[in-house]
Amino acid sequence: MEPQTQQSSGTLVDVIDRILDKGLIINADITISIAGVELLGIKIRAALASFETAAKYGLEFPSGTDTSTAAWKEAMIANENCPQCDKRVPVEDLISLGCPWCGWVSAKAKAEVR
Repeated sequence: MEPQTQQSSGTLVDVIDRILDKGLIINADITISIAGVELLGIKIRAALASFETAAKYGLEFPSGTDTSTAAWKEAMIANENCPQCDKRVPVEDLISLGCPWCGWVSAKAKAEVR
C-alpha cells in the first residue's frame, strides 16, 4: 500500500464532503458591555455534519426527529472507506463480500470462497 499524499487544494465538492464526514462545530460568545455593564450577550452554538457523523459523535437532534425512517436507519449503519477506490461501503459488506464499486475483495471473503 502506498501512503496517501495530502492535496494542497481541493474542489468545492471535496471540501463539502470532508466537512460532512468530519463535522464542523462553531462556538461563539459575543458580549456587548458599556462601563463594565453587560448590555447584550449572545451565545451561538452551531454544528454542521452528516447524520452519520452527528450520530457517531453523540450530537443531539431536535425533539420530534423521526428516527424510524429508512434514511435514518441507513445513516446508522457503520461505513468504511474501501482501501482500493476509497468509496464508502457498509463495514459488514466490505468485510464479507467486498467493494461493490471496484470489485476489491477482503482476505476474509477470499477465504470463505475457498
